[in-house]
Amino acid sequence: MHDWNEIRQRVIRDGVSQRAIARETGYHHSTIRKMLEHSAPPGYRQSTPRAAPKLGPHVDWIKSVLAADAHAPKKQRHTARRIFLRLKEERGYPGGETVVRELVNEIRRTTREVFMPLAQPPGEAQVDFFEALVKYRPDGLLAKVHVFAMHLPFSDRFFLKAYERECTEVFWDGHVSAFEAFQGVPRRISYDNLRIAVSKIIGRHARQLTHGFLQLRSHYLFESHFCNVRRGNEKGCVEGLVKYARAHFMVPVPVISGLDELNESLRMAALNDGSRSVRGSGGRTKHDLFAEENLLPLPAAPFEACRQQPARASSLSLVRFDDNEYSVPVRYAHHELVVKGFVDQVSVFTPQGVEVARHRRKWTREDVSYNPLHYFPLLIDKPGALDYGAPFIGFTLPPCFDDLRRRMEAAYDHRGVKEYVAVLRLIENRSIERVAEGVKKTLRVCDRPTVDTVRLFLQDEESPEAATFRLGERPQLAGVRVAPPDVAAYRGLMPWEGRP
Repeated sequence: MHDWNEIRQRVIRDGVSQRAIARETGYHHSTIRKMLEHSAPPGYRQSTPRAAPKLGPHVDWIKSVLAADAHAPKKQRHTARRIFLRLKEERGYPGGETVVRELVNEIRRTTREVFMPLAQPPGEAQVDFFEALVKYRPDGLLAKVHVFAMHLPFSDRFFLKAYERECTEVFWDGHVSAFEAFQGVPRRISYDNLRIAVSKIIGRHARQLTHGFLQLRSHYLFESHFCNVRRGNEKGCVEGLVKYARAHFMVPVPVISGLDELNESLRMAALNDGSRSVRGSGGRTKHDLFAEENLLPLPAAPFEACRQQPARASSLSLVRFDDNEYSVPVRYAHHELVVKGFVDQVSVFTPQGVEVARHRRKWTREDVSYNPLHYFPLLIDKPGALDYGAPFIGFTLPPCFDDLRRRMEAAYDHRGVKEYVAVLRLIENRSIERVAEGVKKTLRVCDRPTVDTVRLFLQDEESPEAATFRLGERPQLAGVRVAPPDVAAYRGLMPWEGRP
């Protein structure tokens, strides 16, 4: 560029002849002429396309193969290598593979679909799920989690929450949690054609929605929009969020003790991200734009994000939900009940709405969740099941209970187990810690302990007024007068002999 500038200065401004410049610099006269015509080097300019005598006759065929691939399954489309082999086998192509690869890449690059940039008005949202891997402490085992993502394109605010699986109650809980985080409901939400929401695609835009999705939409009163089939670009903002979340929040692979820890980190990440300025917004942050979202207000009560189904308790006092079984009190065996499955718990109700059991939700398959308290009444008639019953495997009690059982069995033989079971039943209405205190006090004062003794200590602890009589606390007895005893009356009880 230095020589270019110098030669133009001397010839055009100072009047030095082109011949003199050529003699001085050694440049060809055509090169000097080009310098005078252009203020900067124009670069290489090919006037006519370069001939391709070997590949040229096959270009149209290659284009037709790539065009047909658009309608073939993604995993069964031509690679550049496969096109090269077909050229040699079917069309006698004599050239090399490199030029074929370059042509295929050029055709694919220049024939990609062009999209229309869309306006992003306030009050709209987009929803998607994506998968990610995490490591659970302390074993460091890899596990897959499903992350619910809701994005507000106008303000670029987002919400993320990880779950064990993608299902109806997870879909509902994701919405409820996102609406609570935003403190409002988007007016219009865009989705893929996921089965949780769409039961049937009727036409290009018409959808038959599932009963559960209609319940959710009716509760929060938002409008739903579903993308055309295989047109994820219609909700490209949340697709971009998925890539951003994976790269920034899932790298390196998170090491967690549970989903609660991961979700707290995702919540804080979304909150901290709100301080970033949005491109093209005049320097305003996401928090600033979020104030203009114009969201719908939250309803008075949140949507109950649970899947509800009827169930009949089996002879083992178990009800089935999502291919797992959960125990209920034995008095409800063979009864018709209602099971509600939330993302974190499973609750069992009577048809009248009385909750009879609650368990932590299991996301495994063909597993059983027992509550030993549900089976205590059976031990009255079947005390031997205490050592062999499945609900009591892993059921640990404070050491004082073992001492109590040994003393009761030593004192009362076979009746000692029943007496011990009666003590266990006290846990049905009290905490284990409180009953354990009563057991410890009993063991300190009794060599032959009974359930009545333990119950007495519990009563003293729970109701001290029952063990101590205080006249001041009973004003209704203040006016009662009791005559002093007549000691002389006892003489009537003495025998006549020896009476003074």
